[in-house]
Amino acid sequence: MERKKSLEAIKQHLSHPQHTILVGARQVGKTTLVKQLGNLLEKEGEQFHFLTFEDPTILKSINKHPENIFNYTRLPADLPDNKRLFLIIDEVQYAENPSNFLKLLYDKYAAKIKIIATGSSAFYIDKNFKDSLAGRKQVFELYPLDFGEFLHFKKEDRLLDEWEEMQSRKLYQSPQKHKINKMFGEYLVYGGYPAVVLANTEKEKQALLGELVNSFMKKDALEAGIREELKFFQLARILADQAGQLVNQHELGNTLQMSGKTVENYLYLLKKSFIIHLMPPLFGNIRKELTKMPKVFFNDNGLRNALVNNYTLPSNRADKGMLLENYVYTRLRGLYGQDALYYWRTADGNEVDFIAEKSFRKGFAYEVKYNDLTFKLSKYKKFMKAYSGFPLNLVSKEVNLENTIDIVRL
Repeated sequence: MERKKSLEAIKQHLSHPQHTILVGARQVGKTTLVKQLGNLLEKEGEQFHFLTFEDPTILKSINKHPENIFNYTRLPADLPDNKRLFLIIDEVQYAENPSNFLKLLYDKYAAKIKIIATGSSAFYIDKNFKDSLAGRKQVFELYPLDFGEFLHFKKEDRLLDEWEEMQSRKLYQSPQKHKINKMFGEYLVYGGYPAVVLANTEKEKQALLGELVNSFMKKDALEAGIREELKFFQLARILADQAGQLVNQHELGNTLQMSGKTVENYLYLLKKSFIIHLMPPLFGNIRKELTKMPKVFFNDNGLRNALVNNYTLPSNRADKGMLLENYVYTRLRGLYGQDALYYWRTADGNEVDFIAEKSFRKGFAYEVKYNDLTFKLSKYKKFMKAYSGFPLNLVSKEVNLENTIDIVRL
């Protein structure tokens, strides 16, 4: 199955000389995506090679010298004048010095070689890329499937059309609404990792998510040099249990009997492994935005549910509002980018869940309620007065159409 938007974004960058770097969590589909890109290049008659740095023979060779990569590909000098070699490298972070490897190949061969590389975690990219590669790379982030991609992978493109119609017409009552709601419930529980989406049974889905938690998160921890693996997992589970809530590093340290610095390091790893995102508050004072506590969100609800070991349907869960809010985060991240998202909160308890800043102090505000009847517009007057540049929208799963405020279907 193809992820058309992601594939098209990378394809559009192929005409640029800069390296195309694709990063994301383990098992999110990076290797599949670049192999599909290779198939497209082959159909168009382009020269390409696919190599993985998980191959110890290749890795040992290029660690001796970057140009040893040509022991496994065509030589640039052998290419026709009007042709470039597209070199797809999987798991580039395993090189001893990936920065030096990519920098040398760019500086010497940019006119003849186009590199598309994947990396399992931005953490390794940060740690190993000792040079910024400024001007030599464009980084693309690949996340688990969004709900539209989920429907496509489930071969429910007809439902996808109906769902998109519901997005554009808030009063539209689709004849497929019941089935869409059922699929959405599955998505809230099991998330968007491609292998999980394609699994046939709930038992298989739960086993795959358990593997993501127990094996791949463990691999991230081991490769990052985490010594207290148990506490690392305990921290991840505590965060999963409080998704959408404030992160108090001091309290977490006391609970887990860890130093504040260790908690900070573990949070950094979880962020750079694309497990969580820490969303800052919106303040008029930039300094305060950097020092106040962030909120934690998970980049996939399925992984979050695996950490709390709860695969119950949303309608029967006490944390269904949390699931919906985490989904809205992933949806807004796709619309605006994660760096444009904030929350708003005052000392006396006034709060708005999401602020999406499109330009300086202008954008949109979103409040999430599982049932729109629990929404009271009077609670947000202070925000609407102070931030008139951010019109307030309500996001709700159960819509009763009795509110005067716009209800947004995300």
